[in-house]
Amino acid sequence: MEIKEEGASEEGQNFLPTPQANDTGDFQFTSIQKTPNEPQLEFILACKDLVAPVRDRKLNTLVQISVIHPAEQGLTRYSSTEIVEGTRDPLFLTGVTFPSEYPIYEETKIKLTVYDVKDKSYDTRSFLGYASFKVGDLLKSKEQVLTLSLRTSDGGKVVGTIQVSVVKMGEIEDGEADHITTDVQGQKCALVCECTAPESVSRKDNLPFLNAVLKNPVCKLYRFPTSDNKWMRIREQMSESILSFHIPKELISLQIKEDLCRNQELKELGELSPHWDNLRKNVLTHCDQMVNMYQDILTELSKETGSSFKSSSSKGEKTLEFVPINLHLQRMHVHSPHLKDALYDVITVGAPAAHFQGFKNGGLRKLLHRFETERRNTGYQFIYYSPENTAKAKEVLSNINQLQPLIATYADLLLNSASQHSPDSLKNSLKMLSEKTELFVHAFKDQLVRSALLALYTARPGGVLKKPPSPKNSTEESSSQDPPLPMRRQDSIPHHSDYDEEEWDRVWAHVGKSLNCIIAMVDKLIERDGSGEGDDGSGKDGEKGHSLGDSVITHPQEDWYEQLYPLILTLKDCMGEVVNRAKQSLTFVLLQELAYSLPQCLMLTLRRDVVFSQALAGLVCGFIIKLHTSLYDPGFLEQLHTVGLIVQYEGLLSTYSEEIGMLEDMAVGISDLKKVAFKITEATSNDVLPVITGRREHYVVEVKLPGRMFESLPLQIKEGQLLHVYPVLFNVGINEQQTLAERFGDVSLQESINQENFELLKEYYTVFMEKMPPDYISHFQEQNDLKGLLENLHQNIQAKKRKNVEIMWLAATICRKLNGIRFTCCKSAKDRTSMSVTLEQCSILRDEHQLHKDFFIRALDCMRRQTQGALNESDDPETGCLTDNKPTSRHFYPVALLLVSSHLLVVWLILSLALLLAKYQ
Repeated sequence: MEIKEEGASEEGQNFLPTPQANDTGDFQFTSIQKTPNEPQLEFILACKDLVAPVRDRKLNTLVQISVIHPAEQGLTRYSSTEIVEGTRDPLFLTGVTFPSEYPIYEETKIKLTVYDVKDKSYDTRSFLGYASFKVGDLLKSKEQVLTLSLRTSDGGKVVGTIQVSVVKMGEIEDGEADHITTDVQGQKCALVCECTAPESVSRKDNLPFLNAVLKNPVCKLYRFPTSDNKWMRIREQMSESILSFHIPKELISLQIKEDLCRNQELKELGELSPHWDNLRKNVLTHCDQMVNMYQDILTELSKETGSSFKSSSSKGEKTLEFVPINLHLQRMHVHSPHLKDALYDVITVGAPAAHFQGFKNGGLRKLLHRFETERRNTGYQFIYYSPENTAKAKEVLSNINQLQPLIATYADLLLNSASQHSPDSLKNSLKMLSEKTELFVHAFKDQLVRSALLALYTARPGGVLKKPPSPKNSTEESSSQDPPLPMRRQDSIPHHSDYDEEEWDRVWAHVGKSLNCIIAMVDKLIERDGSGEGDDGSGKDGEKGHSLGDSVITHPQEDWYEQLYPLILTLKDCMGEVVNRAKQSLTFVLLQELAYSLPQCLMLTLRRDVVFSQALAGLVCGFIIKLHTSLYDPGFLEQLHTVGLIVQYEGLLSTYSEEIGMLEDMAVGISDLKKVAFKITEATSNDVLPVITGRREHYVVEVKLPGRMFESLPLQIKEGQLLHVYPVLFNVGINEQQTLAERFGDVSLQESINQENFELLKEYYTVFMEKMPPDYISHFQEQNDLKGLLENLHQNIQAKKRKNVEIMWLAATICRKLNGIRFTCCKSAKDRTSMSVTLEQCSILRDEHQLHKDFFIRALDCMRRQTQGALNESDDPETGCLTDNKPTSRHFYPVALLLVSSHLLVVWLILSLALLLAKYQ
């Protein structure tokens, strides 16, 4: 914060050494020995016997830490402590930490300047004294503790002493605490630790993997007393993630590829009647424009090489709309006498929303509902397919694109096994081929394919239809087993006398019959191979069996291959015919969705892609960090591949004005994460950034692990099993706009979202209890009854209490107990997010690490004074630096009080309304 000094002192000038050589390149500096990825130096401060400038004045003390580098002559203001009030012997809870990449050496000098803050409301202070030391002197001192005299600016008078003590997170500090403050009663938040194993915290072979996705860590150090007068140490770390830009670029590339493929499939529909051909041309024109837009955005994103996150001031920029806002990891590392080395992670990110497109007409939740209602009820020259049928068409097309190359590959493997005359290999290859072919055949059992084929047939030239349908029956008929009928001004789909409906059944059935022939031949070959030379066939195949037996004896390898090759060729031909017909018919279904309202449909797709991209970037970041933290926890890994991971989003958006649209966007974006699965593979190079595959209806994120880490995984995960996530969103508005919404507006959106997501959370809990081993479940039951927590959460959601923050705390508790991933979101991941995160952290320290109850508020003040989540504009990660020379924003503490006092809300509301009335009169 900016502090106005009384009088211009020259203490900084007295501290600066006399300039020596101009050529600083000749200096040799001694590096500090350090642990990889750990801070180079951390120390804490305490003053004794400070002399007040006025007799009987109670000092409010603050220490400013400055650094002078050995090769430079300038003084760099680095950080400061909190203000300790009313004592001449202040003990500071906020420490000083120098991260691993900071250029600090044994020759580096550190200056400590002590101030008396006279009036915090006006930020005025007076200089008391200063001291300085070299880093090497501190490290080489006895017990790494220095006691220095504080002197006035002229270097003469001693005004007290300051003690500097090196901190190491792995050691316990003894001692007692003083300066007790009053605690606030009634706040509670029972949370559990994510990771308590020292091995997991200090595991160094994981660091390159984690460093590949995290960047620019900022650390803060604190020490707080426990209830039994011991000291615990806390290191806060905020890190950016390069995934903020990497994931959107991967996703946009996939979407461009998918759209180009769809456009090509539309072109390959073949000859259509003039009406449908004109519609197709119109659709292709607009789709090409959208592809060009995506390509332009991707080009602009590729130019962004400096920053690794998007600031809130850039949320309205079109070229950055796919990038999440303020995506950061907030990590708290606690070392206490009671529970050593515990990590607590929260991912903070701005609510996934399409800020560039705006919220004048609402968000995705409302827009999608309105679009589908109008599409169903408005007459137009197209064939109506329900959203379920359209999604089914996309799913079948996706299955075709995935299964066809797999079947071809397994068919080639079968031939390869036959050429090697390997019965065991032949059986395994046949098993894989059978499984994939059965899935392929099953994909076409849906009535949608049959009706789409008929619809496409009538859209060919010459398909002139005579009987118009009744518009009121179109919806019913489209959802029935009969072919879907078109809307007004478009003729119905008749059963043409020259259209053979059974032809598709025959073509489709040929795939299964071809597979059965292959299975029969393989069984026959293996049976004859095991029964010897004289084994002949029987019945009609006797003669053929005899020649086969002779062939096996003389040329076994060639005979097996020759017997299977024509059958495999037939299977591929049948499959190609099915794929060609099915692709064309289902592409025709997708044409109907696009043809209805081209600009609106494509803009909704763009908006949904934007929101999903922001949500996915955060999810991938959270998954990788959670995997890193719990990699050596067998229970977590079993849960990961058996049940999947719960991902809990804590939303702090109000249901007022534009934030309603943001919440609607966020709800759809988080729900869409259900179509994402993860797969863990072994990294073959130093590039461990995740890779995304798939299409809009189903994405797979491939997470690469270094060899040593990959080997520690369970067999199921190493074999490529897909790992699923279950996202849930609970939103509770906490700002003054929510007060307006609750008193004069509508909060039904928030209530419905919380209720829907509670049902999803309950479903996950049911699956968890069914599939996880009893001994693992008992571990959870000992800590707290999950069922009871769920019931309590349900009661709070049903209670419809205003600003019920109990919902947030209960949802967070359940998430951590279920080894989930935690997210906290507000509009920009700044004010409200940081207040929530710091309150949660202090509650964890109180409930899990026995933080002294009288120090709760003081610990909260320390964390919020220079919080990692951009409480303070001068500490906002968006500025790219940490300084102490900018004013603290004044409205943060009122926001904090929203959590504890409803009376203040009323006062704030009245004042806000008065200001609004005065403004517009």
